[in-house]
Amino acid sequence: MTNFARLRNILSHNEILVDLLHRARELGLPHWYFAAGCVVQTVWNVLDGREAARGIKDYDLVYHDAADLGWAAEDRAIRAAASACEDLPVEVEVRNEARVHLWYEAKFGLPCPPYPSTEAAIDAFPARCSCVGVRLEPDGTWHFHAPNGLDDLFAMVVRPNPVLAPRAVYEAKAQRWLTQWPRLRVLPWPLTSR
Repeated sequence: MTNFARLRNILSHNEILVDLLHRARELGLPHWYFAAGCVVQTVWNVLDGREAARGIKDYDLVYHDAADLGWAAEDRAIRAAASACEDLPVEVEVRNEARVHLWYEAKFGLPCPPYPSTEAAIDAFPARCSCVGVRLEPDGTWHFHAPNGLDDLFAMVVRPNPVLAPRAVYEAKAQRWLTQWPRLRVLPWPLTSR
């Protein structure tokens, strides 16, 4: 079984995520993925023998639409997703990755160049194991983006990805994750990075 087949098999255990994949496909958002938390945490739950959806708070639906960088357009996408998912017991956080550079520095203290694609945004997530996205194509096939592969994810290794996010963001996420998955192996931030 390939790593991506294994990932699909594991993610299929999270019925909420599978349902969300189908619903998101109908929203018509450009270049969308469910990414990071809901993907990674589903894997860790299954590997730990827990219920697949246990404790997952962040179902991040990311997309890229550079045609309209105004807040109103992103807000319409947020409201459409909220309406489509209102019967589910989770919150879906929607973000247009084409807009991140407009607010990132004010929030994290570092400039962020505009992302040319959703994939480029996923590539910059703070932990390499969380640089993973999944979506359903119109024909129903699962499409994955995982620039760093899946070895760390399956080994429960949290390795820094100092492409953009500051050290404090990585360390806060890692500490939060350790409280739920204590057998994670968290690697330190490289000394040469910010």
